[in-house]
Amino acid sequence: MSLTTISLSALATAALFFASTVFPSDRDAEASANDATVSATPATPRRHCQVPCGIYGDKMRIDMFMEDAATIEKAMKSLLAMDQEDHPSKNQMVRWVMAKDDHAQAIQDRVSAYWLAQRIKVPGDGADAAAMSKYGQQLVLMHRITVSAMKCKQTTETSHVEALRRLVLEFSKTYFSAEDLKHIEEHHKGDADHK
Repeated sequence: MSLTTISLSALATAALFFASTVFPSDRDAEASANDATVSATPATPRRHCQVPCGIYGDKMRIDMFMEDAATIEKAMKSLLAMDQEDHPSKNQMVRWVMAKDDHAQAIQDRVSAYWLAQRIKVPGDGADAAAMSKYGQQLVLMHRITVSAMKCKQTTETSHVEALRRLVLEFSKTYFSAEDLKHIEEHHKGDADHK
């Protein structure tokens, strides 16, 4: 067996393993739902593929950021209202904290797995100063979005949600065409100032 044959064989085996762990068949999903066996492979969260499939919904991802921000804000306001109750439901409080944290984590995951890994491109060798500046701006904004999401997990201060919305719209200005940006701004008019 040649080195090329061995390499291709190893690559094919790895691809099959990956496909079976990330995209289980319906039968596998039913079996795992119906029994309590422990898998030797860690559970893989469902997310956009990184194959690359070439199917991207950048504007939709911005909408998802804004929807997550709205959910985080609602959770924060609900938690603050429960703090004023004489006998708040601990169960409801836990559920709101979990919802807030889950949506903040979804933002962080989307930043890394979608935007940084797939969509924000490093300028090529010899890129001009404008391209490098734009790239730097996008990285800084994505980092700030991630930090704002982290702060949303840590507190119930809605100022972090407001900052998150503003940062998402600022990022949009560095990424989208004028036509796409017009749609985004119209769709989210007032979101950055939402109270």
